[in-house]
Amino acid sequence: MFAAGRSVNASDTAGAVRGGLAWKPFAFREDPRMSDPSQNLPDPDELRKLIEKMMAEGGVDPSALAGAAGLTSDPASMARLMAQLQGAVQASADGVNWKLATDQATEAARAGSLSVTDQQRASLDAALGVAALWLDEATDIAELPTTPRIITRTEWVRETMPVWTQLVEPVAESITDALTALTRDQLPEEMSGMLGDAEGLLRGVGGTLFAVQLGQVVAQLSGEVVSGGDIGIPLIEDRAVVLAQNIDGFGEGLDIGSDQVALYLSVRELAHARLFRHARWLRTGLLTSVTEFAHGIRVDMTDFEEVLTDLDPSDPEQIKNALTSGKFIPPRTEQQNAALARLETMLALVEGWVDVVTAAATTRLPKSGAVAETVRRRRASGGPAESAFASLVGLELRPRRLREAAAMWQAVTDALGAERRDALWSHPDLLPTAEDIDDPQALIARLQAPASEMDDIDQALEDLLRDEGDRPHEK
Repeated sequence: MFAAGRSVNASDTAGAVRGGLAWKPFAFREDPRMSDPSQNLPDPDELRKLIEKMMAEGGVDPSALAGAAGLTSDPASMARLMAQLQGAVQASADGVNWKLATDQATEAARAGSLSVTDQQRASLDAALGVAALWLDEATDIAELPTTPRIITRTEWVRETMPVWTQLVEPVAESITDALTALTRDQLPEEMSGMLGDAEGLLRGVGGTLFAVQLGQVVAQLSGEVVSGGDIGIPLIEDRAVVLAQNIDGFGEGLDIGSDQVALYLSVRELAHARLFRHARWLRTGLLTSVTEFAHGIRVDMTDFEEVLTDLDPSDPEQIKNALTSGKFIPPRTEQQNAALARLETMLALVEGWVDVVTAAATTRLPKSGAVAETVRRRRASGGPAESAFASLVGLELRPRRLREAAAMWQAVTDALGAERRDALWSHPDLLPTAEDIDDPQALIARLQAPASEMDDIDQALEDLLRDEGDRPHEK
C-alpha cells in the first residue's frame, strides 16, 4: 500500500501488503505442529484459525502498517482496518472487495464534502452557459447534448469508482497473487501442498488491503479535482461535470476574481468533454493503454525475506523507504514501455488541444493568462493526474510533452484554421503522432498537400471502386 496523493510506484502497494502481514514473517511456524513434521498436519480450516489468531494477537501491527502506507493511524481507523481484515478472513473473500473500496472512498469523501448551495449553482450555471458560447467560437466540435452537472465530492466518488476499479484491477490481481505465493513459500516444505482453499482466504486479505488503499486514493482525489476531465481521462462519460466546492478552493489565495476562475475552468471542462464525445474512440484508447501498462506489473518477492531482516518493524519511516525503493517491481517490459509512450503522447495531444482551444475561447477574460499559469504550475508540480496514475497503477505520468503538443496545435491553427485542426480528431489514423509533435511544420506541409496526392491505401481503394464501376452488371 501507499499513501494517496504521493508520487510512488506500485512497489509501495506490493511491499506494504506483504509487510503488513509479515511483521512476524514466519507466524505460521509458531504452531508446534508446523515445526515437527512427525505430528499431524492441520487441515485448511485450522490454517484459517491460525491466520485469525495471528491477526487477533498482534501478528499484524496496524499502526506500523498505516505508517508504512502513509494512511491515517488514529485508533478508530485502525480498528476499522483490523475489522475489515478479520472480516475478509471469516468470510473467505477471494480477491478485491470493490464494494469496500467504494464504501471507504465515499465515507472519507463525505467527511469533507459540502452540498452545492443555490448561490454556487446559479453562479456556475451562468459560467457554463457563457463558456459554451465562447467555445463555439473557438472550435468546430459540436456542443454537448446534455446539460453540464454541478456535483459534490461524494457524488464524484460514486460516479467514478467503476472506472477506477477497471484501471486498477490488473495491479490488484498481481498483488494478491504475490501475497499468496509469499505465504506458500513461508510454509515448511511438508505443508506446501496443504494451503488449498486457504489461498482464497489469503487473496481476500490482500484484496481487502488493496480496497482500503483504493478508497483512500479516490477520496483524496475527490478533494483535488475540479472537473470530470481533470485527470486527462473522462471518468464520467459523455457529460461535463464540475465540483463546486473544489472550484472555490482552486481560486483561494489567487488575486483573481472567483467568477473568472469559474469561467476559465468551465471552458476547459466543456472543451475536454466535447472532444471526448466527438472522438468516441479516444476514451477507449486511453483506458486500454493504462490497463495494458497495469497488466505488465509483476511483484517479485524473491528478495523480500532478505530485505525484511534488515528492517525495524517499529520504525514506519524505515519500512516506508524500503517499500518505495522499487526492489519488488521488476523493470518495465517492452510492452509496458510501448503502452506508456502511447499514453503519454495521447494525453499530451488531448491536454495540448484543450489548452489551445481554451486560450482562444477566453481572450475576453482579463485574467485568463493568470488562471492558465496556475493550471500549468499545478500540473507541473504533480497534479491529480499524476497522483492518480502513480498511486493506483504505478504509472509516474508527467506531461513532459504537453508544451510541445500545445505548440503544435497552435501552429496548425495558425496555418490551417480551427476547422482543419479539429478534423484531425475525426479518426485515429488522422491524429498527429509523436513525430508530428517534434516537427509541426512537416505535419502542416502534409496537410497542405493537394488532395490528389493519395497514399497507397487510398489509391488502392479508389482503383477497386473504379473497377467495380466499370464492370458490366449481370442480368
